[in-house]
Amino acid sequence: MRVAHLSLSDFRNYSAAELELYPGPNLIVGKNGQGKTNLAEAISYFATLRSHRVSSDSAMIRAGQTAAIMRMRVAAGERDVVLEAQINRSGPNRAQVNGNSVRARELTRWFTSIMFAPEDLSIVRGEPAGRRRFMDDALIARLPIAAGVLADYERVVRQRTSLLKSARGMGKGAAALQSTLEIWDEQLIEHGVKIMLARRELVEDLGAPLRLAYTDLVDADHAPSISLSESVYEGTGRSDVSRETRDSSEVASVDVSRETLEADFRRALQSMRGKELDRGVTLVGPHRDDLSLSLNDLPVRGYASHGESWSFALALKIALASVIRDESPAGDPVIILDDVFAELDRGRRERLMSVVSEFEQVIVTAAVESDVPEGLDWHRTEVVAGTLRERDTVE
Repeated sequence: MRVAHLSLSDFRNYSAAELELYPGPNLIVGKNGQGKTNLAEAISYFATLRSHRVSSDSAMIRAGQTAAIMRMRVAAGERDVVLEAQINRSGPNRAQVNGNSVRARELTRWFTSIMFAPEDLSIVRGEPAGRRRFMDDALIARLPIAAGVLADYERVVRQRTSLLKSARGMGKGAAALQSTLEIWDEQLIEHGVKIMLARRELVEDLGAPLRLAYTDLVDADHAPSISLSESVYEGTGRSDVSRETRDSSEVASVDVSRETLEADFRRALQSMRGKELDRGVTLVGPHRDDLSLSLNDLPVRGYASHGESWSFALALKIALASVIRDESPAGDPVIILDDVFAELDRGRRERLMSVVSEFEQVIVTAAVESDVPEGLDWHRTEVVAGTLRERDTVE
């Protein structure tokens, strides 16, 4: 899979832009603030339906405009498909595939990319929300239908939390909401268990590729590991948790049955009912889960150096790209390195590029061309104040 062409209209600092991309390594170079990352952001949007930089889509619309339009031609094998996304300041966003209107989340079925960006450091050093976002983006990249399950789950959490807030301070009157709350409990369990099972499988499948990728990056074995911390099994004392899951409390097992997870989820909700009613918050479910990341049996967060943390974040993304490449009938995901080389020493730059060069297409942005490893047949595009110019040789 590769991006053949990107067209932008009123996106970020681009009133209009046309970017041609090629198989192999593509370099987008320009000083800071010229629009390099905006191009990477537009491409990755088709894979995740969100920016890796901001939480609001409206920030991607050029100042003074009501909508931004992104159009991208993707080549997968012998087939080309044209994807279009229109981001609106008011009203829902719109999407098309080959000129036919579709729901926006259908775009993720046709394009997969793995983005490496400075923001990735938050996966290992930041709050749990960043790690949950990594997991959710990974699920969508691996199985696009997961976007629908995640959206349904988020909707249920919002509705259930709204009900809990309504029940606060009602005293005995809160009992009248009990039957309604139980209905939302069942929906929370239904969608939540699907996410839990998918995350467990993802984490198990990332283990070996993560260790290999980390060793490739740092030329040393620091025993990187990854596991899940699930809120369903926190704060319950674990003594009443079914044996099938309790025996593997530290590493969530993919072999556990759906029925067992549902029973444990239901039990956790019951045990937390009083706290949820007091606080007006849904306290149990995948939206409260986290990833446990470690090097040499020590948590990355708080113990790893800056270089080790960066290497872990990059290795995690490489592992995900490897898993998707092995599974996807559409071929390799597109690799996007957004201003990453500036964060790495020379050795890590060269080892990272050596690893990702195995993929069908790599798109790199850089402010300083000397940061980019040499010895590759780069197709270069220069960005100056929102204007693109192809450049085949170093000047």
